[in-house]
Amino acid sequence: VQLQAFGGGLVQPGGSLRLSCAASGSIISIRDMGWYRQAPGKQRELVAAITSGGNRNYADSVKGRFTISRDNAKNTVYLQMNTLKPEDTAIYYCKADVLSRRTYYFSDYWGQGTVVTVSS
Repeated sequence: VQLQAFGGGLVQPGGSLRLSCAASGSIISIRDMGWYRQAPGKQRELVAAITSGGNRNYADSVKGRFTISRDNAKNTVYLQMNTLKPEDTAIYYCKADVLSRRTYYFSDYWGQGTVVTVSS
């Protein structure tokens, strides 16, 4: 199972970016999918998560600005980020709780990370 994230980049404060992360490989099903971020000198933190049924959870710092969504048919999770702030600068990682055909149990898989820089 592999997760590949796309969409990071440099954006000015107040701007928007959309991240996507596609899971591929020997997948039977995916439960929760989510986005985490790690800023320089800080621990990795949860940004947003979404269950297979569409229930969403957000960090307080991004509520009202970020929206997580998923396309179950494509095994893909998205993060729409609006009104970006310099403090949103970080490496963003996707994670998926995947039932694999190779193991037949659920395990967490991580994407490689995509860099988001918010700066004027």
